[in-house]
Amino acid sequence: MALRPIDNALPITPERPKKYAKMMIPAQKEKQEIPAAKGENNLPKALPEDASIDYVQSADLEPLQDLETTLEDIVGGLESKDWLKVCESLNDVRRLAIHHSDRLEPHLENVVPVLVRSIKNPRSALCKTSLMAASDIFRAFGNNLIHTDSESFNQLLLQLLLKASQDKKFVCEEANRTLSSMVESTSPLPLLNQLSPYVSHSNLRVRAKAAMSISKCVSKLDRKGMEEFGFVELIKTSANLLNDKLPEAREAARSIGLEAYGAITETEEEKEKLWQNFCQNNLPAVLAQAMLKLAAA
Repeated sequence: MALRPIDNALPITPERPKKYAKMMIPAQKEKQEIPAAKGENNLPKALPEDASIDYVQSADLEPLQDLETTLEDIVGGLESKDWLKVCESLNDVRRLAIHHSDRLEPHLENVVPVLVRSIKNPRSALCKTSLMAASDIFRAFGNNLIHTDSESFNQLLLQLLLKASQDKKFVCEEANRTLSSMVESTSPLPLLNQLSPYVSHSNLRVRAKAAMSISKCVSKLDRKGMEEFGFVELIKTSANLLNDKLPEAREAARSIGLEAYGAITETEEEKEKLWQNFCQNNLPAVLAQAMLKLAAA
């Protein structure tokens, strides 16, 4: 049977052809070359900031030829805005400390504050040169440096601890060497008094570096020296650092505690009993128990 057309069906609209956007192809412009200035392409590449710095070891520094002129210009050179000039002056300070220390000593009050500013400088080459200069000054003057200007020394000590705690390896290593020179060249008792506040510093790395230096100082003291500093202060320092976050601080704490234990009990027969009474009388119960375990280990 033939199909009948449906009258009400919608008429089929013929599909409109798709329109495509016309693409305009821009005419290629000739590349214009700007002529370089004469000699521009022949300029040398910029050198890294440390390229012109030679880190001279102390043993290789020779005496100054023109001593008087250097002494006249030393402070001005250290305060120069040209960091290369400051580095040169710092090496002159090192030569003075090594070969002409008697001539440098009257200028220490002026040199140390400038040295501190140079250590704080963010330019690594200048900072490292300053740390090397500090090492030579410690070896030359030792205790005199502490008594020259207490505020300047405190600032110097803080910067050494901070630089020894930072992540930049070659600055950190140099600062650690400077701290070692300080401990080796300075009487332990006055240095302990300067270092003690830093075991409570908010920066855990500074605490650790201070604890390590204190441990080295304590190892240089005899019983009389420890007693003069204070046995109670020593065991408090040790006890407070035994549970510190950094292993360096904990190891230093153990060393300090054992040195104190040996000195306190060296003339006693009942060492454990004396140590127990001493710790329990001067420390909170928890810390006293930790110190007893330390001695028994």
